[in-house]
Amino acid sequence: MQLILLSGGSGKSLWPLSNDARSKQFLSLLEAPDGGSESMICRIERQIRKSGLDCDITIATNIAQRDPILSQLGGRVDIVTEPERRDTFPAIALTAEWLRLVKGCPLDETIAIMPCDPYTEEGYFDVIAAMAESVGNGAAELVLMGITPRYDSTSFGYIVPQEGKADDNGMLHVTRFVEKPSAQSAHDLISEGAFWNGGVFVIKLGTLCSYVWEYVKEDSFDKLRARYCDLPKISFDYEVVEKAENLGVIPFDGLWEDLGTWNALSKRLQSQVIGDVIMGRNVRHATVVNELEMPVMCEGVRDIVVAASPDGILVCGKDQSDRIKDYVAGLKRRPMYEERRWGTYRVLNYQKYPDGFEELTKTITLNPGCCISYQVHHHRSEVWTVTNGRGIFILDGVAREVGRGDVLDIKVGQLHAIKAQDSHLTFIEVQAGAPLVEEDIERFDWPEV
Repeated sequence: MQLILLSGGSGKSLWPLSNDARSKQFLSLLEAPDGGSESMICRIERQIRKSGLDCDITIATNIAQRDPILSQLGGRVDIVTEPERRDTFPAIALTAEWLRLVKGCPLDETIAIMPCDPYTEEGYFDVIAAMAESVGNGAAELVLMGITPRYDSTSFGYIVPQEGKADDNGMLHVTRFVEKPSAQSAHDLISEGAFWNGGVFVIKLGTLCSYVWEYVKEDSFDKLRARYCDLPKISFDYEVVEKAENLGVIPFDGLWEDLGTWNALSKRLQSQVIGDVIMGRNVRHATVVNELEMPVMCEGVRDIVVAASPDGILVCGKDQSDRIKDYVAGLKRRPMYEERRWGTYRVLNYQKYPDGFEELTKTITLNPGCCISYQVHHHRSEVWTVTNGRGIFILDGVAREVGRGDVLDIKVGQLHAIKAQDSHLTFIEVQAGAPLVEEDIERFDWPEV
């Protein structure tokens, strides 16, 4: 079986810790088995491996999330990036064709599709195994996971099963879907025995590809990816699930939560106080997460979330945290912190002068053995000051060892790169020029030095 994990999201729901490049699934806030912390995507990957599912994992995502995935999961998963964000059907379609054309999977291969960020337990993966068995024995063309509702939610779609007895795998056939109903309709649907749609699907690769081929079919993945815009911008539910003729659903009645708001996440954090925080005696039911290198103090408040990061500061009542996305949707600031495949960077300062000249200061940390690509900038110069660790610095093809206290001057148009040796390498980067944009970069192969 092949398992496709969907990693998307706009990065707004857990602002200011999340942003377009650091969506909620990459925040290392959950408690790990060793007592440390882990992210949602690391947790779900760990659970899949432990579950015993016999599957390879491929993550369908956008280019902005590729580096955080590589940083957190390394080479344990395959990654397929969409050229542009077009909704879940195109992303799944592209990944299905990658499985067929690049990985060489046969058309009768069973494909499971699921989100990368549910907070769940072992039985969730047992249901996926049962779903795969039902598709494999032909009981249904497509099988969904139905989450047993806990309350009359208006935020989820509902799956309405046929009346009757489930088969040996616990599968019921599906009669219809209702997308995000009113509160009264949700109550009525639950009374009928409807389930929440948990966004988990199992289908044969050939069946999935047949939906893709209605729009585009190529003999190479590169050609198909170049025609990505020919795929409709539509959800998988609308394009595939609602068109399928033989649908099944298998219920899951265990722990399942969508940690998509600060209120929901706060109930699952490893600690209600993270970072440099001073809590007064008269604070009740508050969650405070501080990523800044300055203290946050709280006193005389209750039922609130305080979150501070280089991207901003949030103070919000927990019961209002689902409204954050609406307020921050219009923010156009660049991310001030990013996790890359080679390490992390944090923006310390940015200034634009009246004549248009700009300067930006970052602190950059490379993981041991990792490097920044051999590159050139056409609109900015850079000065790097090494503050910790040792590395190899290359400037216009000439390499030398560098360490704490070394200052590296890089002019506009000079080729440069740096690689950490056997420990983390940290340096301060000061950019100067105009415009200062991430796109001002041209990459080359590392020289033989």
